[in-house]
Amino acid sequence: MTTQIEQLKKVTTVVCDTGDVNAIKKYSPQDATTNPSLIYKAATMPEYASIVDEAVAYGKGDLSLTMDKLAVAFGTEITKIVPGYVSTEVDARLSFDTEATVKKAKELIKLYDEVGVRKERILIKIAATWEGIQAAKILEKEGITCNVTLIFSIAQAIACAEVGATLISPFVGRIMDWYKKSKGVDSFKPSEDPGVMSVTSIYNYFKKYGYETIVMGASFRNSGEILELAGCDRLTISPALLEELTNGTDDVPQKLDASNAQAMDIPKVEMTESNFRWMMNEDAMATEKLAEGIRGFAKDIVKLEEIVQAKINASKKD
Repeated sequence: MTTQIEQLKKVTTVVCDTGDVNAIKKYSPQDATTNPSLIYKAATMPEYASIVDEAVAYGKGDLSLTMDKLAVAFGTEITKIVPGYVSTEVDARLSFDTEATVKKAKELIKLYDEVGVRKERILIKIAATWEGIQAAKILEKEGITCNVTLIFSIAQAIACAEVGATLISPFVGRIMDWYKKSKGVDSFKPSEDPGVMSVTSIYNYFKKYGYETIVMGASFRNSGEILELAGCDRLTISPALLEELTNGTDDVPQKLDASNAQAMDIPKVEMTESNFRWMMNEDAMATEKLAEGIRGFAKDIVKLEEIVQAKINASKKD
């Protein structure tokens, strides 16, 4: 009997959303994504202590360099398992600084190059602020592929597509969270889930107008959201939900189809900086969730820095 994950893989590229190398090995995804929260979680697991220690040794007391090396070290291990892209995130505290984001991205790529990982294997993850999107524009022109993340609105998605971002990560579950609280409901049917509807509209817009940017749905709260997006270019899924889909055998019909989107009546949006900022201003959910996401990633970077700094201090005493 064919499992749901096997059926899903026939219409969508499946990506594993974790920093846990062993979990990635188990599910054989095409790509893998990490973020500061996932790296923090993995870095506190005993089986990855050696990766942290090696990064500390490499950094020679430089906290920023050690943090970059740690992210690259996890990414390098993941490239040995997945055949496709590995996403590594730029420090979220640079989300409103185009120049600093570009500089940090190039530093990460240089660290990957030092260990023999080609830049074509790496997606630099950048938050979808206007400044972040402009950084992606610069990087893409220089051959550094980007995954623009924390996408909660069509405005962010279109801006990314127009600068030629390789991939975007529109979030599903976090959108649902906001609407559950806003509407005072416990749940939505998958087909009526606001996060699912957001990704669907982005997918259809991109296919309607021929954008090559890959749409990768992210941040899932349940398997119903995933199955409702069967046919999306890519879906990045946590190990827990991958396990659920591995154990499920119900039919997985394709829900998204590029050929259908081309016939849809979807108005073209003129995307300028002023229009981007106005559309974000008018979307309370997207504005709140983008800011919250950046704060959350920044908070986990600080927590990870505290762990790494303690190890740096300990190494100086040895």
